[in-house]
Amino acid sequence: MITVSHLTKRYGPHTAVSDLSFHIEKGQIYGLLGPNGAGKSTTMNIMTGCLAASSGTVTVGGHDIFEEAGRAKRLLGYLPERPPVYPDRTPREYLTFVARAKGVAPEDLDRQLRRAMEVTGTAEVAHRLIKNLSKGYQQRVGIAQALLGEPEVVILDEPTVGLDPKQIIEIRSLIRDLGRDHTVILSSHILPEVQAVCQNVLILSHGRLVAWDTPENLERRFAGGAAIQLTAEAGSEEICRILAPLEGITNLDIQPRDGDACTVHLETDGEAEALCRAIFFAFSGAGRALLRLEAARTSLEDIFLELTQDADQADPPDQAPHEEEVNLS
Repeated sequence: MITVSHLTKRYGPHTAVSDLSFHIEKGQIYGLLGPNGAGKSTTMNIMTGCLAASSGTVTVGGHDIFEEAGRAKRLLGYLPERPPVYPDRTPREYLTFVARAKGVAPEDLDRQLRRAMEVTGTAEVAHRLIKNLSKGYQQRVGIAQALLGEPEVVILDEPTVGLDPKQIIEIRSLIRDLGRDHTVILSSHILPEVQAVCQNVLILSHGRLVAWDTPENLERRFAGGAAIQLTAEAGSEEICRILAPLEGITNLDIQPRDGDACTVHLETDGEAEALCRAIFFAFSGAGRALLRLEAARTSLEDIFLELTQDADQADPPDQAPHEEEVNLS
């Protein structure tokens, strides 16, 4: 659906995006994940034709975003980080303006307006001034404008920034609903957001693509050695005797707790689930109770921190100078 090939963007001596290449398949929700300044917004602005690239290409549905801008942009709906809404207009007035600017046919205008407002839940505030709406509803209006023209791809830049927890949950639910009918790309530096809604994750650091896969595959790829934590009603010496016959334990740390229990952290170079099973039967055979037994997984947060460490200090915010912008039409 979208192919980004060797994309680079420089601002003087600073490289915001460096030799970036990836392909977006139809019908998936993609998360563009990275710390502030990693190049997410710059990448999205180039993908949507709002910003010129220093080198490289972007094609949307086979159309070059700059050479065939009109055809490529008809396939895209875009919500920038700051919703481009007019505060002194009502949602219906604003969306009508946007629909006409996008070239929606007059006979199709009412249908598209109804659909965009129904999908985003803004029909109930259609006649209120946008400036009087909550940030959550303003964000919904911004998403509604991205849906006008019935694009195949919806691109959302930090769609939940500045929202309260209830609004964040609502917007995430809306994004999942959009994924049923559209290819969705969203950028975020918030890990739970990406894990909650995205089927594929692209991690950026210093303007480079450092990882690209499903959240589950990323966790498996970067897992390394597994860790197991347990709490048992037994003393340190007895725990050592119980665990001694078991194979695959590479490191063991025992911390006594109040009473007769101990907390144990151990590492293995084998399969954590198999070792957990062996531990369970070992303590059962010794007549000692296990109060807790769990395998600790490498989380997406661990992977993110490992791949993007020090990115916040190394990269300034990816703000695009006005003179670099290109015509949106």
